[in-house]
Amino acid sequence: MYDQASSLRRQVHSKEAKTLAIISGKGGVGKSNIALNFSLELIRQQKKVLLFDLDVGMGNIDILLGLHAEKTIIDMFNEKLSIHEIIEKGPGGLAYIAGGSGLSDFFTMNQGNRDYFFVQYQELTEFYDYILFDMGAGATKDSIFFILASDECMVITTPEPTSITDAYSMVKHVASSQPDIPIYVVMNRSTTSDGKISLERFKNVVDHFLHIDIKMLGIIPEDKTVFTAVRRQIPYVLLNEQSTISKATKQLVRNYTTNTSGVNKIESTSFVQKLKQLLAGR
Repeated sequence: MYDQASSLRRQVHSKEAKTLAIISGKGGVGKSNIALNFSLELIRQQKKVLLFDLDVGMGNIDILLGLHAEKTIIDMFNEKLSIHEIIEKGPGGLAYIAGGSGLSDFFTMNQGNRDYFFVQYQELTEFYDYILFDMGAGATKDSIFFILASDECMVITTPEPTSITDAYSMVKHVASSQPDIPIYVVMNRSTTSDGKISLERFKNVVDHFLHIDIKMLGIIPEDKTVFTAVRRQIPYVLLNEQSTISKATKQLVRNYTTNTSGVNKIESTSFVQKLKQLLAGR
């Protein structure tokens, strides 16, 4: 009965959750922390959000939350659970799916498990406004498909030269395969003036050499609140809503929801359809 009712709802409602892949060219730039707090701020704006930890080998959303996930995406396949059974509940109304060290198997699964994932994922689209993928740093030959199948992607970088270089390589990799995907850039751990200059330089270089128009989403400042939040395993927007970084994250979400094309946009090709097409052509 559940499957029949769910199928009927999908036939009636042609809109589905918007997918946003949060990526970085290298590790250690604060990607997962931003993904987590960005999700919580979206929820504060009355959006229904699911955060999906797809950071292979380094999944740490539950660690940042100080929680121990009962089930992960791997358990869904091994135990043939519904995807609803592996969704964990975090603070602030957050729904998330934990990754885990065995997540590398997810990208090399057999066709049977892959089809099972497609069916289960489709169940989510009617329940949420946004599904955010916290991807691992860089892009493997498998994980890139999740990025390319997403509606949009957000690149997290810092002003450090190596971070900027790796972020540029990541943008080039994504844009060369999917030129039309909207790309947002966030400059983390920066002062307002330096961050703005770094963002504008980055945008100009991408525009000049790659001929794509990326969107400068905002700047996240260096803030000691982050260290305290990570140590206490409490998201910084919940630990101190009045901190500089919490206010900057709130503005980041405001910029995103103002400039994005809107949640639940009717797409000619769904995330699952795009993912199937990409995997078929690999």
